[in-house]
Amino acid sequence: MLKLQSTGRGRRYTRLRGLVESAQSLAYAGGWPARLLGQVPAASRVRVLRHTFPLLPARNGRRRPLRLAFISDLHIGPITPDKLIDHAFAQLQEAEPDILVMGGDYVSLEVNDAVAEKLAAAVGAFRASMKLAVLGNHDLWTRHELIERALEAGGARVMLNESVRLPPPHDDVVIVGLDDPWTGQVDPDKAFAGADAPVKLVLTHAPEAVPLVEGRGVQLLMCGHTHGGQVAAPWGPILVEGHFGRRWPFGLHDIDGMQLFVSRGVGYSDLPVRSFAPSDVAVIDIV
Repeated sequence: MLKLQSTGRGRRYTRLRGLVESAQSLAYAGGWPARLLGQVPAASRVRVLRHTFPLLPARNGRRRPLRLAFISDLHIGPITPDKLIDHAFAQLQEAEPDILVMGGDYVSLEVNDAVAEKLAAAVGAFRASMKLAVLGNHDLWTRHELIERALEAGGARVMLNESVRLPPPHDDVVIVGLDDPWTGQVDPDKAFAGADAPVKLVLTHAPEAVPLVEGRGVQLLMCGHTHGGQVAAPWGPILVEGHFGRRWPFGLHDIDGMQLFVSRGVGYSDLPVRSFAPSDVAVIDIV
């Protein structure tokens, strides 16, 4: 099937992108790359990155840390093995987080009922007191409402330019969820309208959100999108989309006191290969 325009609300979907995705749908028919990669143990490994940020205000007595599990860019579809996604969630579950935060791009190519069911099952099986999600460009280029329903069926709240204040004992923490800054309709003024807590954390899909949140008292911004280049060289990424993605392709960065964490993500996009850009998830402790 030839796809020449977005079937969702996402912008920046070009005819060239449509031709590439149409060709991929034919080339990856039946999901043979995912099945083949599933037989390679190294293709299902996920690094767990751990970061601790001393952001919680002091209170009488000891404070219990807030633990976040961050996962992004699952890319459920014909080139990402199920074992890789299962391993990523299992690694995070072992950390016993308080909150699961998900950074978008849950699918590759066109979403269908089977892909949506996989997403709902993976999110639904995860144990956390709260699950928050934003959408990415690949989600917005397909039937995003199907993805949103799958996330909600798994117990996640899909955040679209809004904030949520956490319940006690972390009621001095607010998490702001921004729409995808590259292809979506991001509205930081709306998102931060009720975000008046001392600790502000931002969840979004891409590092293009950095200039949108500067000057708003944000201590930590979490995103993915870049895949660390996915196909990289030993000295670093070869090709990363976007000015901000090239500037901050992966890892932790200090931007005038705001911490930016960019995940390499879990799954595969466009090509069923990763080199020098291993899949990762993150366990983040706010203390």
